[in-house]
Amino acid sequence: MLIERRSFPTDAWSAEMMAAELASPHGRYLVDVEPSAVPADRGTVVGYGGVRALRGSADSDIQTIALDAAHRGSGRGRALLRALLAEAAERGAREVFLEVRADNPVAQRLYASEGFAEIGRRAGYYQPDDVDAVIMRLDLSDRDTTVLRLDPADPRESNGIMPEKRIEPEYGNAEGSDD
Repeated sequence: MLIERRSFPTDAWSAEMMAAELASPHGRYLVDVEPSAVPADRGTVVGYGGVRALRGSADSDIQTIALDAAHRGSGRGRALLRALLAEAAERGAREVFLEVRADNPVAQRLYASEGFAEIGRRAGYYQPDDVDAVIMRLDLSDRDTTVLRLDPADPRESNGIMPEKRIEPEYGNAEGSDD
């Protein structure tokens, strides 16, 4: 929640909203963990992202992606996005939608560089700032969404044991992206 509040100071999700998202069987949330030098320490969460994708549904939605400011621009946001796209594809989605603030050109460039295209706008969507939402869509049918899986896609397949999943950054980002 600390990253949520720092990343979205005027319109952060409440702890209750986040808990409901995490509990939903239709969503998948991933975290990016900065390893610790201390063997007993599991590290520090530096980012997270979520996708809502009902199994068998043709479409899905990126719900959120956020990184601690110190880790932006390193490829970690792109890695989270790609992992979320792979989750959506694994659940059967053929297209992915998202909304991004119109005053966030860095995120818009990241999404466009991954193949998302603007399909519309929602006036005044982000409140209380009265900022428009740019609606973007990605067709997954021509995209390779293969990602090395460290854990089962569905927690029910893990017998209750979920190994920690680490999203490794990919380097060589599109110029100007702040993922």
